[in-house]
This record gives sequence, structure tokens and C-alpha cells, in this order.
Amino acid sequence: MAHTLNKTAIVVVTYKRRELLAGLFDSILQLTQAPWRVVVVDNEHSAETEAMTRQFGERVTGRWGRTIIDGDGGQGRVVYLPQERNGGGAGGFSAGVKKAYDLGANWFWVMDDDVAVEPKGLDLLAKWTDRYQVIQGSRLDYDGGPFYWQYQFLTSLGIPNPIAPAALGASGRHAMNTMCFEGAFFSRQVVERIGLPDPRFFIYWDDTIYGYLASKVTQPVVVSDVVMRRTREIANWDMGGLRQLNSTSDMNRYHIMRNRGYMARYFMVHGDYRPALFALGTAATAAKELIRLVAVDRKHLFTGIPQLFHGWLDSRKLLHDPDWRPMPPLR
Repeated sequence: MAHTLNKTAIVVVTYKRRELLAGLFDSILQLTQAPWRVVVVDNEHSAETEAMTRQFGERVTGRWGRTIIDGDGGQGRVVYLPQERNGGGAGGFSAGVKKAYDLGANWFWVMDDDVAVEPKGLDLLAKWTDRYQVIQGSRLDYDGGPFYWQYQFLTSLGIPNPIAPAALGASGRHAMNTMCFEGAFFSRQVVERIGLPDPRFFIYWDDTIYGYLASKVTQPVVVSDVVMRRTREIANWDMGGLRQLNSTSDMNRYHIMRNRGYMARYFMVHGDYRPALFALGTAATAAKELIRLVAVDRKHLFTGIPQLFHGWLDSRKLLHDPDWRPMPPLR
């Protein structure tokens, strides 16, 4: 039996990748179930992306027509949300979820611009919504093969579980305590209870912590249904046929370390902070990034190491910031 979703908003965050965004737009038009809204968060605030989004909106109207009035009084399914400054993925998803929430969305399907959705993606997610409030669908990698994602988070160490089994079993699902904004699907009730994604992360660990917070109020699950595929090829280190480490940037390296300070603060709020174990996890994270530099990003070795160190120093400052507060609930 087909399940129809009520007021689902797709939230897309984009920044200077219009060719990839065009591919995502094309895939959304192939969905077998119409989204209620598509909120396009433009971190570049460019005239070209605005024009693309307007043309996409016209195609969406031609495909599905207009729909019920939203919180802004509009009936068009596509909403363009330019940002005055680039807030990174974290800032973009925070702004996009807020906009969709204010418009009246009941479900949020969030993604970057470097994916394409599968035609039956919303139908596959919908069948789980009578039991779960947070659902992470499976993905294909850019080469069409399965994409392994670490859906278990070791809270005491503050790192993903590197040996969580890939197979989800006969049930087609597995409990998780994290989230990935590359395709996470969650309900309005969850947003009301845990608040918006924290824009202060800028990039990295923001979705991990949002999933951790969601796990405090409901049981998130990862499911075997493939709902999207990645469309951007990334250099990686391949070991035994499994992609272990993708290439990344020095900006990411800095935030990977710095944002562990934010992570620790959230763990403190919920009584899950274990200083010695968390320090061990921080050391393991730094070691992983050093291996990434040597194995994948060797040309950035002499710029990447200082960024890791500066990020760690700034994470220590966040641990002792007397003005820090968690994101507030919306309800």
C-alpha cells in the first residue's frame, strides 16, 4: 500500500555548484510523489542560482501544479532562500529547516547539492513514518556502488563506530543515534523538541549532533531502502574494496577539530561527557586526519597540520566558554 506524506519540505543547501544543483533539480522532477515545498538555500546569494531556482519552480508547477497556502501565503512549491553570508552547511541547514518549519512543513528531507534523489525516494521514506520520526535512507555512491555510512556513534569517545555492521538484516532497519544531512528525513515534532540545527558548527559534526539530540527524544533509524545517490566524485583511499578516507579541505580539517568543543558542550548538557574518553576520541580523530593527509591529501600536508592544531586549540576555548548555550527547543 502506498503511503502519502503530508506537507513534506525538501531542504537543499547549495554553494557555487550550479552544475550539480541542476542535476538534483532534474531528479526531484522525477519523484513519483510531489514534495509540498522545495526550499533552496543559496549560501552564495547569486543571481545565477536565483534564476535557476525560478526556472526550476516553473517546471515544478508544470509537473505538479500549485498547492495549499503556506505560512507566507504562497502556493508555489519552490522557495528561494538566499543568505547574506555563507554560513556553511550548518548555517544553511539551520536557515532552511527554519524556513520550512515557519511555512508549516510536517516533514523535512535535507540534502546538499551533490546528490540526486531516486524517483521513489519519498515513497520509500513514507512507509516508515507510521513508526519513526527520524529516518535515514540508504545511498549509492557516485559510481553506483553501495555507500557505507557509520550510523552508530560512540558517544563516550565522540567518534563514529568504525566497525558498525553494514548489513541491516531482515528487518531492513537499524537503530541509530546520529544523522547525516545528506538525506536525513525527520518530523516537525522532532524539530519542535530539539530546536534547529546549530549554525555555529559551520561545517562538520553538525548533523552528527542533531541526530544525537534527536535520539534523546525518539528512536532514529537507518533503513536499507535506497533513496538517493551521490553525484560528486571525491578522491579517496581504498582499502580492501571499501572506501576508507575521502579527500577533504584544510577548512574542513580545522572544523573537524574545533567543533569537538561544541560536541562536548552538548554532551555535558545531557550528562554524556566523559573527559578522559572524549580526549582519547579527540586523539583518534586527529590521528585519522593525519592519516588522511598522508594517504589522500599529501599536497596539503604542511598547511593541513597547522589547521588541525588551531582547530584543537579553539575547541579547548569552547569547552570553557561561559556564554555558550545549546540551541533552544521551538515548542
